[in-house]
Amino acid sequence: MKFVDEASIYVKAGDGGHGCLSFRREKYIPKGGPDGGDGGDGGCVYLVADQSLNTLVDFRYQPHYKAERGTDGSGRQRTGKSGEDLYLKVPVGTAVRDEESGEWLGDLREHGVALLVAQGGFHGLGNTRFKSSTNRTPRQTTEGSRGEERKLRLQLSVLADVGLLGLPNAGKSTLLAAVSAARPKVADYPFTTLVPQLGVVQVDALSSFVLADIPGLIAGAAEGSGLGVRFLKHLMRCRFLLHVVDLVPPDEKSPAQAAREVIEELQAFSPALAQRERWLVLNKIDAVPEDEREALRDTVVAELGWAGPVYLVSGYTGENTQELMRDVFRHIEEMRAAEAEGSEDALRAEALANQIELEVRDRLEALRLHRARQGGDDAQDGSDQDDGDDGPEVLYVP
Repeated sequence: MKFVDEASIYVKAGDGGHGCLSFRREKYIPKGGPDGGDGGDGGCVYLVADQSLNTLVDFRYQPHYKAERGTDGSGRQRTGKSGEDLYLKVPVGTAVRDEESGEWLGDLREHGVALLVAQGGFHGLGNTRFKSSTNRTPRQTTEGSRGEERKLRLQLSVLADVGLLGLPNAGKSTLLAAVSAARPKVADYPFTTLVPQLGVVQVDALSSFVLADIPGLIAGAAEGSGLGVRFLKHLMRCRFLLHVVDLVPPDEKSPAQAAREVIEELQAFSPALAQRERWLVLNKIDAVPEDEREALRDTVVAELGWAGPVYLVSGYTGENTQELMRDVFRHIEEMRAAEAEGSEDALRAEALANQIELEVRDRLEALRLHRARQGGDDAQDGSDQDDGDDGPEVLYVP
């Protein structure tokens, strides 16, 4: 199944049924009076978050949706049937924007939450509604109102506790495979990860968290180079980030230079996202002599001026990965406790998260409009590169 994280759809709520103009015609009952019934209400359109879905691919093949129209009223004061509401299932983490007005309609972050995106039309009134002591034979009726119609932009951001950030071939996929049951494609050349990969890290029998591997960045990614910002937005909802750095880069760069390159792209994409807490994970220590590891770590930390936590791990051999995962889970638990208490740190984190959401959305919209002005196809605005191959689906493995 192809992983699609953006889609445009057209939704149309059902129109309301018209009111009926009718008079009672029955033997032995002359001048029976008005008996036209009301029409039925039009059906509404809802988006519903479903945790069993992980892609918006279905909306690429079926972009138009219409709810059922309310039926017209009829004689004998019979009310028309209301149209059925239309419920469209979307992955958890889908944000919805009105493409014409630019208004953000909602963000579906919890399973089962429904969002009304198009209101059904109101029913028309039959002539029975207009009878009075001075108007015994009313011929007035009203038509049902039209249902709302919108062109919506759906944007999916995967929900994970921790995100893996780094250059291609830094070993993020290998690390994910080492600590979870996820089995992303792993190879010894860059760009092996083409879509986000999710894995559930089981710390113990009752403790787990979700780890996301985001496709690697290259220089100029914030401006659209390589995979560009296609998947950077998936980092905005992670509680914090693990910056994975290859201790033995395949090119002539030093580990510090490789790390700095990613940091610069992150700052160019969203200054607020660059402020999110990050831990430095120096990977592939199996390729470094044991007596040189500490010195190399100190050199990288000094060159970067890094003040946060630093870990030396090997995703290939699994060395020190369990210690890292235990510390990550402990930190997540501390963050959750702070949120429950409403501490100042939690309030600052929430304010930063809101700022990140605004910056990322504005950035994506600006890039989309820039491509549109250049004559690019909006359907290919970095949300889906259709190369004729369905490709791997996003993994979410317990």
